[in-house]
Amino acid sequence: MQFHIENMTCGGCARGVTKAIQSVDANAQVTADPPKRNVEVESSVSRVQIEQALIAAGFAPRTP
Repeated sequence: MQFHIENMTCGGCARGVTKAIQSVDANAQVTADPPKRNVEVESSVSRVQIEQALIAAGFAPRTP
């Protein structure tokens, strides 16, 4: 699944996004692209769970 995260602008943000996603699925595969502000996630948990974790971490996502 893919997300667009407008306020993910640097490597530090990408690490925060990855940490938030892996807080709900430790085995999630996360590929972040800060210049494009996109995140690709391979996970066994639902999109809603990942969205909630991102919102709680301050990285409100939208579908690209």
